Formats: sequence, structure tokens, C-alpha cells
Amino acid sequence: MFSPDADRFHEECGVVGVYGHPEAANLAYLALYALQHRGQESAGIVSSRGDALISHRGLGLVADIFHPDIIRRLVGTAAIGHNRYATHGETVLKNAQPLVVEYQGGALAVAHNGNLVNAVELRERLEATGSIFQSTSDTEVVIHLIAQASGPTLVDRVVSALSEVRGAYSLVFLSKDELIVARDPLGFRPLVLGRVKDAWVAVSETCALDLINATYVREVEPGEVIVIGSEGMRSFHPFPPVRPRRCVFEYVYFARPDSRVFGRTVYQVRRELGRQLARETHVEADVVTPVPDSGVPAAIGYAEQSGIPYQLGLIRNHYVGRTFIEPTDSIRHFGVRVKLNAMPEILEGQRVVVVDDSLVRGTTSQKIVTMLRNAGAKEVHMRICSPPTISPCYYGIDTPTREELVGASQSVEEICRFIGADSLGYLSESGLYAFLDGGERDFCDGCFTERYPTPISAGQEPRQLQLFDAAASAA
Repeated sequence: MFSPDADRFHEECGVVGVYGHPEAANLAYLALYALQHRGQESAGIVSSRGDALISHRGLGLVADIFHPDIIRRLVGTAAIGHNRYATHGETVLKNAQPLVVEYQGGALAVAHNGNLVNAVELRERLEATGSIFQSTSDTEVVIHLIAQASGPTLVDRVVSALSEVRGAYSLVFLSKDELIVARDPLGFRPLVLGRVKDAWVAVSETCALDLINATYVREVEPGEVIVIGSEGMRSFHPFPPVRPRRCVFEYVYFARPDSRVFGRTVYQVRRELGRQLARETHVEADVVTPVPDSGVPAAIGYAEQSGIPYQLGLIRNHYVGRTFIEPTDSIRHFGVRVKLNAMPEILEGQRVVVVDDSLVRGTTSQKIVTMLRNAGAKEVHMRICSPPTISPCYYGIDTPTREELVGASQSVEEICRFIGADSLGYLSESGLYAFLDGGERDFCDGCFTERYPTPISAGQEPRQLQLFDAAASAA
């Protein structure tokens, strides 16, 4: 089996919470549909009917997991949902979310987007005091911390638990009568609030609000904890304020271009990044073409700024799963060809600028360059709409190890020779923030700079961390 997206970073999941709607589970289902790009390995919904929580989880895509009979069974006026991307090893149902438990405070469900950088040490401490874990998810660490916490209310226990964790989290909790929404103080991952008439909705991206015809209200603020129940919505800021460090890769690749993330429309940011890329890495050429789909807005910006015509020289097959069976007699570059096809009518005899969002291992870029040359391109100039990726992510992104990142060990000239391009140009670190118009930079860019906003526990390389937020081991 082969993954056509093996040379990409991957977001780990999307979350949704609904409170006060007679079809809460149906809204959660539709929101997860809109957030499918954030995770394709598993999905789940938990609803509350007032006296009990009802759960359904499965492996695969949202449309394959949920059928009308299942949605009808998920009765109640409150629900939470989760899409998940497995980052390492085998996908197993025990790691699918939302997780549901019974503890002394009653039934509780939780869904999480992010990664806790001290999950390993917290888990070891909890196991030493008798906690028994059912999954390999760092989300379960939060549940055990809640169970051990003291406090008269669930939100008190949640705050106590979150005060012990370090890293990235956008969380939704569901009890029989309350929805709790929480975002880490640094605000790594996006989370927004909306309304559907009198109902409240919390989702990872605004594109989900659009699908369910919800009105955007605002972002959940970094460090904010929100409780929604019969008494309405209450907001708390229980943690000391710190300077936010939002993930800049949400703009580069993860979020849907039609979403508004961290206060800006993703499409407009990517187009401006493409414009800046053209200013910094101009080359004489005949055609600008994107690597679809994430490279499209940046390529449009590059073409606008450079005056070089924009053309779709690569066409994407949108009906390809993450894995598929290769033919017995392997076709050269089959993995890329099954997803992308070059257009000789556009490329033949042309000097081509091909724009992509990032370059991770370099193997996919190498195959794309070869494909363009085979389609008749006279020159191929690779342009990357982000700086070189030189370091892993510790905050909830599926990242190769440092040894696998070509930018960590090779110069731009060496990478250019490796992928076979006539030239290679990256966006500069300062250019990455051109869309801010000189404003303050409140972003995490550790994968580009090795400057991380939190301490990282010793020995916690991403592959080890993702054992706790991925389907990492066999059941």
C-alpha cells in the first residue's frame, strides 16, 4: 500500500460541539463533514439526551461511518464530534474519539485537537498511582487528571486538569447537561464559536459554520474555558495570560482556504504569501502552475505579482484515498501519477514556475519535477510558499523526524539538485509574515526556526509523542 500524501505534514483532527439544538447530532455530523480535511482515519459523535451519553465511533470517512439510522439514534440537544488523523502505526478503534468514560462525577465525553508535550511524563505518573489506560491517546491523560482532580463542579475539575498539561489543545467536553470548550493559553490550534438560532456551536474552522448555516460569533480566546448549559454561556480565563503562539502552518497548508482562521481568511493570506514569494524569488518564465489543491491560492498570488500567466498545468484526481494498491508491474512514479496528471498542451516548450505550499522530504517534489519535464516543460522552477522545514513539530502535527526532513540537512542548492529542478526558491522567514502588514508576530514557527514556545520534555521526538495522539500500537 502507498500513501500519495506521504510527503506532506498532516493535521491531526477537527472538533465540534453543539448545545441547545433539537438535531445536535445532525449538526455535528455536517460540521465534521466540513472538517474532513483535518482527519480521515476515524470519526465519532457523542450526544446527550439529558440522562445519558450516546456514542458512535468508527474508522474511515465521516460519510462511511454515519448513516441516517445512526444519526437518529444519537438523540439529544447537545453533542460533540471529532475527526482524527492517525500519525503513526496502525489505526485502531480504541483511539477514535470522542472518548467516553464514567467516573465519580458521572458520564463524560471529550474530543481533542492538538498534542500535549508532557503527556508521557503525566501518563507515567498517573499509572504509578493506579490509573489504567484504555487507549494510547494523550486525550485520555486529560480524562484521568479530571478524575483525580478536586472541585465542586466539572469545570473546576477541567481547569485543575488543564493547569497540569503543557502543549496544544482545543478541547470540547460533554456531560449529561453541559458543554465545556477550552483552548490552550498559547492558542496553537483554531477554535471558533457560532450560533444556530438559540443554539451554540464550537468548531475548529469557520467553514463548518458555513455548512450548518451558523452565524460566526468569535474565536475562543487563547486560555479561555467556556461552559454552556441551561443557564446560558459562561466564560472563564483561569490561566495566567501569555503571548499567543498560533500555528502558522494553519495558514500555509492545514486549514481550508474558505475558512477564517486567527482573524484572517486563509485564501487571502495564501494569495499574499504567493505575492511575497514572487517578490523574493522572481524568475523569467512563461507559465505559473500550482501543485493542487493547497498551492492554488499562492500560485494565483505569484502570477498576479510576477505578471506570468497562471495555468493549471497539473490536474488533481480528487477521488483518491490515502492508500491504494499499486499494480504488480509497478508504473514509474505511480504514487504521484494516480493523484496528479500533467497537461502537455500547457507545459510543452514552456518555462514553468510550479508553486507548492511546503517541501518536507522532497521525494514528491522530485517526482512532480520529473512529471513536468516528461510533459514537455523546457525549464522547471520550484517555488515553495514557506521557509525550509528544518525541525519537527511537537504540537499536534504529523511530522517526520529531523533526519527525514531534507531541509534540516541539505542546503537549498543541494535540495534543488535532489529534486531535479532548474531552480528552487523558498519564502523567507520575514516574508512568511508579509500578510501581517508589519503587525506583531504571534505565531509558532518552530518547524521553520527551531524556536519552540514551550519546553519540550527530554527525549520526546514527535514519533514518541504521537504514540499518545495517534493510532500507534496494535489493540
